[in-house]
Amino acid sequence: MAATSRRPIGVAVLGMGNVGTEVVRNLNDKAADLQARVGAPVELRGVAVRDLARPRGAVDSAVLTDDAEALVVRDDIDVVVELIGGIEPPRTLIRTALQAGKSVITANKALMAVHSGELSEAAAASNVDLYFEAAVAGAIPVIRPLTQSLAGDSVNRVAGIVNGTTNYILSEMDETGAAYEDVLAEAVRLGYAEADPTADVEGHDAAAKAAILASIAFHSRVTANDVYCEGISAITADDLVAAKKFDCTVKLLSICERIEADGVEKISARVYPALIPFEHPLATVNGAFNAVVVEAEDAGRLMFYGQGAGGAPTASAVLGDLVMAARNRVNGGRGPLESTYASLPIAPIDDVQTRYYVSMNVADKAGVLEQVAAEFAKRSVSIAAVRQEGAGESARLIVVTHRASDRDQSETVAAIEKMDSVIKVSSVLRLEGTND
Repeated sequence: MAATSRRPIGVAVLGMGNVGTEVVRNLNDKAADLQARVGAPVELRGVAVRDLARPRGAVDSAVLTDDAEALVVRDDIDVVVELIGGIEPPRTLIRTALQAGKSVITANKALMAVHSGELSEAAAASNVDLYFEAAVAGAIPVIRPLTQSLAGDSVNRVAGIVNGTTNYILSEMDETGAAYEDVLAEAVRLGYAEADPTADVEGHDAAAKAAILASIAFHSRVTANDVYCEGISAITADDLVAAKKFDCTVKLLSICERIEADGVEKISARVYPALIPFEHPLATVNGAFNAVVVEAEDAGRLMFYGQGAGGAPTASAVLGDLVMAARNRVNGGRGPLESTYASLPIAPIDDVQTRYYVSMNVADKAGVLEQVAAEFAKRSVSIAAVRQEGAGESARLIVVTHRASDRDQSETVAAIEKMDSVIKVSSVLRLEGTND
């Protein structure tokens, strides 16, 4: 049957912010290409917005509605694209659409990091698709390679830079030597950060994405609450200067990996700022760009790099999902189901083997280093490198450890903070990307 004779696929878009506007534009401007790729016309039949009086450019006012609840269950809608953001009303709207037999595309990482199980079950019950490629790294294809290209492999680790705002801030601090507060203010002014940047700079956005990646990579349900999370607000220009002296830079990393603790295979999912060596591929990812490194048993190390946010890049991922869902509607199939067969337990941060970078202001007197080293030795934490700078009241001691349990490392730092000869532990960061 010729594509032009097949029933059109009706699409509803919920939300018309930066991403929604780009999706609507693409549906109109690329209609012929989309029809050829899907095998049937793809028609925009409804756009749900909050304010019908607001100008919407070239969008036909006839498709606009402020009744999203009615739109998602209409008989002429086959695929719903949710671009509102947040938990509610998207959770209810998506569940309603799935139960009504509509396939759903979403870029909503906050929602998928908490409610992916519930929504995946609703999609499976109705035999429809739930796609969310755009929820993790904008235009960068990560979810589909994990669910499809690597479906026959065993993924051991997924680590990356998945928040453009924090990467921009750290890159600017590294290049200019400016303070965190100054770079953050500039990021807000330039639009790289929200007026309230808390979700980004405190790591919550990256943690939501880590939960999604861990769930898919390790065939287990992982929620944002399972992810250990630290942000970048305590990072100083001095930390970045010191990192260079160890041939490292500082990045906010999302790390998901299989580990063994107490003889049991577990999932570690964590987000924190960390030193990484200059030679590591993630060290060269600067500005607002994102990158994800996947390590699999047979495929080895794979790196995905590109623009992780923005209207057009995110819309690209949304349209990719839309084409897949529309093809499935045309051909009578559906995409991969949620895979949770492994059901691995979540490891607390204490069980993770890490390296530490500890910077402290100390009294400039004999025996301080020996006392500090003794605290590490008490917990069998081996010291890899020591650097001392300054003298008098400004004496600074930097210790880099070998790998040990995070529990032992953190207990050591807590003990050092109580030492009379230690004026202040000014910075504690982890060191990733080495084999030591």
